[in-house]
Amino acid sequence: YFFIRIAVAEMSPAVLVLGRASTGAAILLPVALLQSDLRPVLARWRWVAAFAAVEMAVPWILLGSAEQHISSSLAGLLIAGVPLVGTLIALVTGAAHDLDRTSLLGLLAGLAGVAAIVGADFEAADATALLSVAVVVVCYALGPAILVRRLAGLPPVGVMAVSLAITAVVYLPIAAVAWPAAAPSANALASIAILGVVCTAAAFVMFAALIAEI
Repeated sequence: YFFIRIAVAEMSPAVLVLGRASTGAAILLPVALLQSDLRPVLARWRWVAAFAAVEMAVPWILLGSAEQHISSSLAGLLIAGVPLVGTLIALVTGAAHDLDRTSLLGLLAGLAGVAAIVGADFEAADATALLSVAVVVVCYALGPAILVRRLAGLPPVGVMAVSLAITAVVYLPIAAVAWPAAAPSANALASIAILGVVCTAAAFVMFAALIAEI
């Protein structure tokens, strides 16, 4: 969230999403092609597109827009509510297993841990930004549900690579319209690189592995 905040200070959220998604796709697509056959992934393209929408395309643009008006610390703390919302979705849909008091205490302890890490800079200049982050939280909670229920058994790197490619293609014309008039600074470009390589390509590989393990 810190790097998102740096990037959107100099470019539109759409340009940031394009840079992040295209970087992640450029890294993961070759790996996916070497590791597995992408035809089963493409055969379920509707659910892959749905996953890309709720896990990447929609939340990234909303989060980038929100962080133009709220601090990265507040964004990080609010997003930490994703496991709580995910648990609620699991309860409503009957997918929750072994949810007891200890599990709930663990979720709350995790939320408190995030609060301790991000600090107390909870600046918010726009209520709409808070609503946007709330939508992001719901999207991030829905993503794993789609992954587990509709995309299980598919090569995880392939799912992530195709999802990122879809997101990049969707945002290419949008970002072209909102392209910055001046070249971004080195800090902004470095932020996009870190978001694309570490927070997207590497993070989504670990994300898929964790979902599969659970």
